[in-house]
Amino acid sequence: MQRYFIHLSYDGTRYHGWQVQPNGISVQEVLQKSLSTLLRQGIEVVGAGRTDAGVHARMMVAHFDCGQPSLDCGQLAYRLNRILPQDIAVYRVEPVAADKHARFSATSRTYHYYIHTYKNPFERLYSCPLGYQLDFGLMNEAAEWLCGVEDFKAFCKAGADVKTTLCHVTQARWVRTSDTTWYFEITANRFLRNMVRAVVGTLVDLGRGKISMEEFKKIVLSGTRSDAGESMPGNALFLEDIQY
Repeated sequence: MQRYFIHLSYDGTRYHGWQVQPNGISVQEVLQKSLSTLLRQGIEVVGAGRTDAGVHARMMVAHFDCGQPSLDCGQLAYRLNRILPQDIAVYRVEPVAADKHARFSATSRTYHYYIHTYKNPFERLYSCPLGYQLDFGLMNEAAEWLCGVEDFKAFCKAGADVKTTLCHVTQARWVRTSDTTWYFEITANRFLRNMVRAVVGTLVDLGRGKISMEEFKKIVLSGTRSDAGESMPGNALFLEDIQY
């Protein structure tokens, strides 16, 4: 069996996340069906992460195993793009070592969360509108502090099936792109379910003055999800990069 990596992106608007779900269509399901059709055998794909419903990926990596060791990867990518829906695009397919795993071999992942602070009809589909003043200086101070935190249990969705809530965050910051648009960038070795949107929601509470910096730190260190801010909408979250 030969293992292959697929590099792709997708608009998650109409999907119930990456992972196959019993009650809705997923990106993984659509990709598996397309590969199985083209390769004329049952194909299972494993993704580098499990984005939630409505969340997008500018870069996703997935692997699959196939009994055809000499696939024409360029032709397969071309044919996949011909049959996949317009909201999923394959950039390339490449053979990799048998022990290289799309999820477990990844060393870091980067997410962006986009917001706009002024009503704009052209931003609404992929950015979250926040119609109040935010102290981005304070929010960046708190984001930098997160890089020294080890346990992110306070930002893990209740009931999530995880063995550990420890994550190593190497970068967290707010980036200004215009007078009214910003994005939150966070890079870590792994992420918990719902973690990024919960982090953003709590940082926004800090930036609008609902909580103080001291309270923010207590929330994070308490490890209690109910103490943290609300989870932000999924449509503004993008998986931006994966490193191996």
